[in-house]
Amino acid sequence: MGQRRDLIVIGGGPAGAAAGMTAARAGLDVLLIDKAAFPREKLCGGGFTGRSRRHMAEIFGRDVTPDLFLPCNRFRLVAGARTVAEMADAPTIWLTMRREFDAMLLAAAEEAGCAMATGVRIASFDPDGGRISLTTGEEVSAPLVIGADGAASMVARRLFGRAHDPAQVGFGMEVEVPREGALPTDAVEIDLAAADWGYGWSFPKAGSITLGVGGIHRRNPQMPATLDRFLCRQGEDGASLRPRGAFLPFGEVRPVAGKGTTLLAGDAAGLVDPITGEGIAWAMKSGQLAAQAAAEALADRRPDRALPRYQRALAPIRAELRHARALRWLFYQPLLQPAFLRLLAGEPRLQRRYLALLSGEADYADLGWRALPRLAARIAGRTFQAGA
Repeated sequence: MGQRRDLIVIGGGPAGAAAGMTAARAGLDVLLIDKAAFPREKLCGGGFTGRSRRHMAEIFGRDVTPDLFLPCNRFRLVAGARTVAEMADAPTIWLTMRREFDAMLLAAAEEAGCAMATGVRIASFDPDGGRISLTTGEEVSAPLVIGADGAASMVARRLFGRAHDPAQVGFGMEVEVPREGALPTDAVEIDLAAADWGYGWSFPKAGSITLGVGGIHRRNPQMPATLDRFLCRQGEDGASLRPRGAFLPFGEVRPVAGKGTTLLAGDAAGLVDPITGEGIAWAMKSGQLAAQAAAEALADRRPDRALPRYQRALAPIRAELRHARALRWLFYQPLLQPAFLRLLAGEPRLQRRYLALLSGEADYADLGWRALPRLAARIAGRTFQAGA
């Protein structure tokens, strides 16, 4: 029959680590499985927002430290060669390398009592019985399983046939450039002209700069060429660099984050900001909420109640992402974006609001639904004036 656990977590990123940490602290016998041995590489710009900082402190009891995080208060918003906004005292965004950051979270979960099976692949998964066979020949089972295995989630594929609709989600590519070979910069830079319904980014790190582009996949069928053009504008030769690419499930939140006694967290549930593509904060929080729902359901001896509990707990996050999706067309719709950028360039107050959203210091819901039509009307008016 193999090992029997209270809970199995599949995936060792921020969502899985948060789930494992929370479950272990609740007294559950939890096993976390990941095919990768940590530390491992992970495609991600590495932007760490104020929201991420708050969730990390709440769940892991850790704060940003100089060894893993570089604070940045300079921000530049551009559209190709045009500078739209520049600020030297922007809300702080911390920059980190996911290789070290994820390994730190996973180590914290292990210290809390979460058992680890990393560098181990899953041969088969039966969600109905919570049974997992590993390629090592071992078998393990649990009354509840949390799938936190990212955008290409095997767990979501097993539950629903596919992880996400590739036409609806985003796709990103990036390179890591050593600082000595890059243009000198200490600013977070976002280029809204770098990709269709997306953006390019330049994120400074302690020893490198992350340069990348991302956007809705079906609107950017030639992303390698898009990345090359962006790198050229940054003064880099794309032919000499080794880009990485991955799907980014922003804008496609699953209506139900799981099925039966299997819950989905983080990218596997589509809990990614549809404007910025930021997912670390919601990954950590959803992993915590999934584990709490599991612990409460197991205490009631009703594993089947974990998913309804989890769905209710996710309601505020889902509402926030709905607000963001409603705003996304104002930011990225090709007919409206030029007017939005002109409006943004001329209004420092709006720039502050925009940066507060990007840095996680404010929520989209803080704008209020009444602000959306007013902003849309102003942008539409500027669009009409430009075309008249």
